[in-house]
Amino acid sequence: MSDPLPPERVPDSKPVALDRSCKADADCTVKNVGNCCGYYPACVNKNSPTDPQGVQAECAKNGMAAVCGFSEITACRCVRNQCVDEKQPVGGWSDDPPPPPPTDR
Repeated sequence: MSDPLPPERVPDSKPVALDRSCKADADCTVKNVGNCCGYYPACVNKNSPTDPQGVQAECAKNGMAAVCGFSEITACRCVRNQCVDEKQPVGGWSDDPPPPPPTDR
């Protein structure tokens, strides 16, 4: 996987609306969307604007805090038209077929 794309500064002061929509895995990428602690990676549409500095400024302005730390995202995929972390949750995705029953022989 390639490195995450750099953040993009959006000129107006409104919070940026992240676009997580997708039709295929290739529509998704990891970008720094920011949080009150600073760097925060997320799977978003490759064309989605981000404004991590704006997020931090909004946190400071409103006296907000966030839980610091994050899981490393190695890749993204498109699930139900939304970009998500490739890591599969315990029990699988709800749209995955159930595993076959165990066999004794």
